[in-house]
Amino acid sequence: MRIAVTGSIATDHLMTFPGRFADQLVADQLHTVSLSFLVDNLDVRRGGVAANICFGMGLLGTGPILVGAAGSDFDEYRAWLDRHGVDTGSVRISEVLHTARFVCTTDADHNQIGSFYTGAMSEARLIELKAVADRVGGLDLVSIGADDPEGMLRHTEECRSRGIPFAADFSQQIARMDGDEIRILLDGATYLFSNEYEKGLIESKTGWTDEEILSKVGHRVTTLGAQGVRIERAGEEPIEVGCPEEDVKADPTGVGDAFRAGFLSGLAWGVGLERAAQVGCMLATLVIETVGTQEYTLRRTAFMDRFTKAYGHDAAAEVRTHLA
Repeated sequence: MRIAVTGSIATDHLMTFPGRFADQLVADQLHTVSLSFLVDNLDVRRGGVAANICFGMGLLGTGPILVGAAGSDFDEYRAWLDRHGVDTGSVRISEVLHTARFVCTTDADHNQIGSFYTGAMSEARLIELKAVADRVGGLDLVSIGADDPEGMLRHTEECRSRGIPFAADFSQQIARMDGDEIRILLDGATYLFSNEYEKGLIESKTGWTDEEILSKVGHRVTTLGAQGVRIERAGEEPIEVGCPEEDVKADPTGVGDAFRAGFLSGLAWGVGLERAAQVGCMLATLVIETVGTQEYTLRRTAFMDRFTKAYGHDAAAEVRTHLA
C-alpha cells in the first residue's frame, strides 16, 4: 500500500535564556521595545507534521512518500529522512525561500518568545499529486496534514477528482480556518484525525453535529491523550484503544504525529483498525519518553516486548509478522 503524507516540513531552533523576560521590560516603554537576550543553549530539531509522520513510518518499514515544500537548505534534513526509510523524491525545493522555521526563546519562568517563518511551505500549493502518483506507480491513500492552507485545499480537491482515498488531518491549521474551508477538507475523507479539543472545534466551526460528520467521513479517529484513541464509524460501535505504560514523560511534542505514523503503518500492513491504533499508541509512547519529535529509536525486540505487555500475545503475533 502506497501512502503519501502531505504537510509541513520545518526545523525548530530552541534557545534558553537563564534570566526572566519580565525583568528586562520597562512598563512605560512597552510601545518601543528593543531587546536582545544572551542565551545559554541552542537546540536545533527536525520537525514539521508531514516529516514527523514519515519518519515514524520509515522506522516501521512502510516506505512513506513525503509530499511538501522545503528550501535549498533541505539537503541535510533530506539525507536524514532518506536514511530512515522515507521517500523524499516528491519534496518541492523552492528556488527563493528557506525551509519553514520556528525560532523560540524560553526564559527561567518558562515564558516564551517565538516566531514561525512559513518560508517554502507556501509553495505546497504548487504541488500536483498526479505527478507524485505517476512517479511511484499510483497512490492508495493520501494523508493531508497541516500545511499551506491553499495547498491543503488543492490536495483535497485533487484526491476527490481523481478518486484517491484521503485522510483529513488539520491539526494546527484549524484555528485559522473557517467553517466553509473545514467542510471542504473533511467531506468524503476516508479518515478524519483530530484530538478531543479539535473535535469540538470542528463541530463548532462547521455547525455539523458529530452524527452529521460521521455521515460524511469513513472513520473518525480521535486521540484522547493519556486515555488513548477512539475510532468511530457511522452505525457501528466505537473502537477504543488505551496507551501502553510510559517509562517517563519527557516531552509531549510530536506524540500525535507518532500516533498517525503507527496507525497509517498498520493500514499499510493491512491489519485491522484496532491493531493499527495499538501500533500508533505504542509509537506515541516512545515519542513522549524522548525529547524531540524524531530523536527516538525503534528496536524491534524492545518494541514487541512492550507491545505484548500492553496488548497481549495475539495482537503481538500479528504485528510481529510485519515489523522489519
